[in-house]
Amino acid sequence: MCTLEKRGDLFILTITGNDEHRLNPTLIDSILAALNRVKSESESMGSTALITTAEGKFFSNGYDLSWALSDPDLFRAQAQARPKVLSKKLRLLVADLISLPMPTIAAVTGHASAAGFIFALSHDYLLMRKDRGVLYMSELDIKHKIPHWFMSIVKSKIASPKVRRDVVLQAAKISAATGVEWGIVDSAHENAEETVEAAVRQGMDLVRRKWDGKVYANNRKTVLADVLAVLGSDETVGDSGDNVDDSKAVSRL
Repeated sequence: MCTLEKRGDLFILTITGNDEHRLNPTLIDSILAALNRVKSESESMGSTALITTAEGKFFSNGYDLSWALSDPDLFRAQAQARPKVLSKKLRLLVADLISLPMPTIAAVTGHASAAGFIFALSHDYLLMRKDRGVLYMSELDIKHKIPHWFMSIVKSKIASPKVRRDVVLQAAKISAATGVEWGIVDSAHENAEETVEAAVRQGMDLVRRKWDGKVYANNRKTVLADVLAVLGSDETVGDSGDNVDDSKAVSRL
């Protein structure tokens, strides 16, 4: 589901295949295992950085809703067991990225939608190709309520309330050029290959700073303390919001 390449002082994690890279337990577990390897191997190295990218048309098209919402066990389905599994696993993945002892770069070479967009935003830097692909919070269009913890990440990475409105409440499909203009994307590049090459150059520039990885991770945790505080949420995937008591939801944050 994903590969991990060590290129000098860089780790390059690539989601493999030509499908939509929907986030299901198999894919998330594969990424988590790769991050565990990165963390373990980096202990014997000096300064390092991680690049995450993907093959094909998609970076990630979000949660695997067909898996989450089709549990054959009626009792488990009523208890939303599969949606809860997906939510928990993605929150663990985001927490691992936040605690990783090195800078992280998302080289977005295809579409990143909903949970896939959140996964990309969970990196320190986001680079994107110009010729194909969009960033897209699709919740409005697919009639799902956006989780509170998603919004915590959006707020931590998108400073402008107007831009957040357009991203979440207009479900804007954001090109690389617009992403740079709106301050979401750090840089835009002609195609997938040049995007990854630019991420490698940026990664090496960061490695040359020779930062202590543990200090870097602790500082990131401080910057993203509000995100870490809500990662214990048990919000489920595919919620329309019809039965949500917002006062109780807010009290849990």
